[in-house]
Amino acid sequence: MRRRAVPFRLPALAQDVLLGLFVAVMQVQGTLAKPPEPGSRAVSDLGHLGVVLLIVSGLALTVRRRWPMPVFVTAALSSLAYFAIGFTDGPGWIGLFVALYTLTAYGDGRRSLLIAYGGIAVLATGWLVAAADIEPAAAVGWVFFRIAASVMAAALGESVRSRRVIAAEAQERARQAERTREEEARSRVDAERLRIAREVHDTVAHAIAIINVQAGVTAYLLDKRPERARDALVIIEQTSAQALHEMRAILGVLRSPDNGRVPHPGLDQINDLAAMAREAGLDIKVEVGSSATPLPSAVDTTAYRILQEAITNVIRHVGPTRVTVALDYGTDALEVRVANEGGRDASGDGASVPDALVKQRAVTGGSAEPGRGILGMRERCGLLGGELTAGPRPRGGFEVRARLPLVPAAAVRP
Repeated sequence: MRRRAVPFRLPALAQDVLLGLFVAVMQVQGTLAKPPEPGSRAVSDLGHLGVVLLIVSGLALTVRRRWPMPVFVTAALSSLAYFAIGFTDGPGWIGLFVALYTLTAYGDGRRSLLIAYGGIAVLATGWLVAAADIEPAAAVGWVFFRIAASVMAAALGESVRSRRVIAAEAQERARQAERTREEEARSRVDAERLRIAREVHDTVAHAIAIINVQAGVTAYLLDKRPERARDALVIIEQTSAQALHEMRAILGVLRSPDNGRVPHPGLDQINDLAAMAREAGLDIKVEVGSSATPLPSAVDTTAYRILQEAITNVIRHVGPTRVTVALDYGTDALEVRVANEGGRDASGDGASVPDALVKQRAVTGGSAEPGRGILGMRERCGLLGGELTAGPRPRGGFEVRARLPLVPAAAVRP
């Protein structure tokens, strides 16, 4: 396997050190190699002051990225002093142009740009004063060259800085978009996990409640009336089989490679739900109104799950009692109501199986604190923009009432 070539690149400080040394050598060597101009000082005069100024303006570039402002000031003062003293002209402008570029490229934008152009104005004034008595007059062209080159260096640095800022903003927008996509994906995963958790809770809680009741009946009747115990065991078998079937359907969504959906239970199964409740000892009455149009699938499934959870809560926390289930189909909403008359004692309605259920509730703690059933029903209603109320009835018992708007099926996820 061939390794990918990694380009070698020096650190920024090392690059600047090499640049500063190169510019210092170029400025000194270029000036010494040029014949002295008539009437100008040689760079070796005044204790080689001209050479020192050229070296200082070059070596200052070694820290140009860390301190762009002081580097520009040093290069500008060196240039003014060089030409004010009257040293011979040469390539001593290289360090100044690089310093100007660095000031605008690595500065803070508007402030650095103002300082750069203000410095150019001061430099232009000093250069023009130094060249006032130059002969011949045509030789003053070097001043205008330096002014134009200084403006171009500052403009080039500002252009590079602007592109860098734009690129950084684009990268930040890309990172923000990536974070947003990750948050949306996480939100979808959480919503799907919550949906599956609701389905599992509704399926398991209902089945376990019925199995628990029937197991108590079996234990109570096994010695006294074994023929009735057999019926309870059959109910346990059917209930557990149905629960397993629904669990496989729910978990199949997770295993499906195309993330397909399985059919959800609906109100067309309300009679089966009522039959299972009667087998668990409830005296249940179903009142269903007429519907002019089919229900949206989300409303249909939610209504069924609310009925299932409300009936399961009656089985778990109340025991044998009379329950009324009512469905009222309105023009804009479906009204769901599940009301029970409260618990009865063993001498109430007198049938042997209900008596066994009452005893079983006393043994298994049927009056335990309610779990998350009502909260889950309220969350389901909230997803459809509906409302759910649950509380004791004035004459005893408990009532759950839900109002589900008839929104389009595509607007919500069941």
